[in-house]
Amino acid sequence: MFLLSEIRRRFSGPVAQLAGDSLPLLEMILPSQDVRFGDYQANCAMPLGKRLGEAPVKIAQRIVAQLDLSDFCQSPKIAGPGFINLTLRDDWIVQQLQQRLHDPCLKVEKTATPRTYVIDFSSPNVAKPMHVGHIRSTVIGDALCRTLRFLGHQVISDNHLGDWGTQFGMIIYGYKHFRDEASFQREPIVELSRLYRLVRRLLDYHEGGANLSSVEQNIKAQQAAIKQQESVAGAKPDKKTKKALRSLQEKLSDLQKRRDAVVELATEIESDPATASLAREHEKIGQSVLTETARLHAGDPENRRLWEQFLPHCRADFQRIYKRLGIQFDHELGESFYQNRLSEVVASFERQGLSRVSDEATCVFLDGFETPMIIRKRDGAFLYATTDLATISYRMESWTPDVILYVVDHRQGDHFDKLFAAARRWGCENVEFQHVSFGTVLGPDGKPFKTRSGDTVGLEGLLDEAESKALEVVQQNNMGTDLDQQQCRLIAKVIGMGALKYADLAHNRTSDYVFSYEKMLSLRGNTATYCQYAYARTQNIFARGNIDIESLRHSTAAIELSHPAERSLGLELLRFPDAVAFVADDYRPNLLTNYLFELANRFATFFESCPVLKAENAHKRESRLLLCDLTGRTIRQGLELLGIDVVDKM
Repeated sequence: MFLLSEIRRRFSGPVAQLAGDSLPLLEMILPSQDVRFGDYQANCAMPLGKRLGEAPVKIAQRIVAQLDLSDFCQSPKIAGPGFINLTLRDDWIVQQLQQRLHDPCLKVEKTATPRTYVIDFSSPNVAKPMHVGHIRSTVIGDALCRTLRFLGHQVISDNHLGDWGTQFGMIIYGYKHFRDEASFQREPIVELSRLYRLVRRLLDYHEGGANLSSVEQNIKAQQAAIKQQESVAGAKPDKKTKKALRSLQEKLSDLQKRRDAVVELATEIESDPATASLAREHEKIGQSVLTETARLHAGDPENRRLWEQFLPHCRADFQRIYKRLGIQFDHELGESFYQNRLSEVVASFERQGLSRVSDEATCVFLDGFETPMIIRKRDGAFLYATTDLATISYRMESWTPDVILYVVDHRQGDHFDKLFAAARRWGCENVEFQHVSFGTVLGPDGKPFKTRSGDTVGLEGLLDEAESKALEVVQQNNMGTDLDQQQCRLIAKVIGMGALKYADLAHNRTSDYVFSYEKMLSLRGNTATYCQYAYARTQNIFARGNIDIESLRHSTAAIELSHPAERSLGLELLRFPDAVAFVADDYRPNLLTNYLFELANRFATFFESCPVLKAENAHKRESRLLLCDLTGRTIRQGLELLGIDVVDKM
C-alpha cells in the first residue's frame, strides 16, 4: 500500500464536497513532524475555513464526520485551530510489517497502468573526456530508470552520444596541425583531449577578440537602460519595475562576465609566447574547423577515416567509467546514427507548411518564443535541433513511448521548450515530453567546480579521488579491522562510488550544490556512508548472533512494538512505498535519499534503545531481529534504486 496516497484518497471525498478542486488541499496531508500530533496530520481545514468563511474547527469536524479510516487508523483527533491528527493502529502496523517479511518488493506495488518511458541521459560529447558536469545527468538518469522499472514501467535508456558535429571538426583540425604522434600512440585519449582543449582555446581567443567591441557596446547600452529605468522608477519602484530592473541587471552581469572571460583568456594566451605564436599562425581557425566538419559530413575519405579511428578510443574511455559507476544503457545511438534522416526532417516540415525561410535559413516559428528554431542554416548545414527532431521521430517509430525524459542541465531549458513545441506541431501529440533539468556542481568558492589550473574536473579523476578518500575513512574509523588490504579496498570502492552518487542525488536536482569529499563521506548526516553503515550494522547483528535470518523470516516469530523506538522504526518502514512513488511522480531522487536518511536515523535510535541479541526474552529478541532484517532490506533496496551498493562489513 502507498500509505500516504491511501490516506489522501480517503480524504478526497469529504474535502471535494467542500472545496471542489481538492488536490492542492490533499497535498497538505503529510507525516507529522512531532509524535505528539500523531503519525499524519491534515492541515486542509484552515485554508478551507478561510475560503468558506467558516471556523476551521467546524470544517475539520465536517471532514472527520464523513471520514472512514477505521481499518487502519485510530479515531481522528482535532487539535488547535483545526488540525486533524491521525494515529495508525499498532496492530495494523504489525500486520503490514509481517507481510513485508515475505515480500521481495517490500509492499511496493506494481503500477496498474504501466507506461513506456524513454530516458535520455548522460549523453557526453565523444570528442572529449567526461567531466564533473556529466555526473548529475548520469546518476539522476540511472536512478530514474531503476525506480520506474521497479514500479513496473517499461523503461528504455538511451545514451544520445555527441559523436558527430563541430567537436570532431575541432579534433580533426587539431590532429592535422598540432598532434604529438608519440603521445597519440601511447595514450590516444589523453592526446585527443589535449588537442580539443588547445583548439577550443584558440577558437575562443579569436572569436572573443572579434566580438569584444560588440560586447562592450552592449554593456554600455545595458548600463544606459538600467539608468533610464531607475530614473523613471524613482525612489520607490513598484514590483513590475523591480522585476524589470533585475532582468536588466542580470543581463548586464552576464555581459560583463563574457567580457571578463575574453580579457582573461587573451591575457593568458598573449603572455605565453608559444601559444601566442600558434594563435597568430591559425588566425582563421574558426572557418577552418567548420570546413573540416563540413568535409566529415560530406563523406571526405580522410576525415571519415580519422573519425572512425578516434571513435573506438573515445567510446572505450566512456565504457570504462560507466563500468566503474555501474551504469548500463539499452541503447547508445549517437548523433551520427541520425544523419541520414536530417534532410527528411526538414522536408517534412516544409511539406506540412510548418517552416519558412528567413535570412536564407529554414526556420520554425513558434508561438510564445521571440526567436525561431533553425533546422537548416543558410549554408545547408543542420543543427542540434534537427538531430533532436530526427531522434524523436525514430523513438516514436521504434518504441512508441508514452513519455520521453531528457535529463539535461537547466541551461538547455529554452532549447527543449522549443523542441517540444516544434515536435507537437509536427504531430507528436500522443507522447509526454519532460526536460528533467538540474543545477551545477560548484566548488568551495561557489563557482562551477574546476581544477586549480581552471580546467573542468575530469570525471575519472573524481572517481579515483572518491575511492582514495573512502579508503582513508575506512582506515581511520577502524572499519574492517579483520580484513586484508584488498578487502578494505573493495569496501572503499563501494563507499566511494556510493558517496559520490548519493551526494549528488541527495540534493534537489534543480539546485546547485557545493562539492565536498569530507561531507559526502561523513559517517554522520545525510550521506550514503551513513546509510551503508546502518545496513552493515544490521548484518553485523546477524553475524554476531549466528542468526539464520531466512529461517527466522519463515518461522512463527512475530513482530511486536512494545517500545516507542520499535514503533517509530516500524512506521518508517511502512513509508518506503510512498518514498519510491514520490521519486517517480516528480523525477526527484532526493525524496528517496531523504527517506533513507530518516530510516537510518530511526534505526540508530532503535539500536541504542532496544537491545537485540541481549533482549529480555526470546519473543523480543526475535521481533527485533525481524525489524533489523526489514531495515537492512529496505535500505539495501532503496540504495539499489539509486545505483548504490552496500557491504556487510564497515
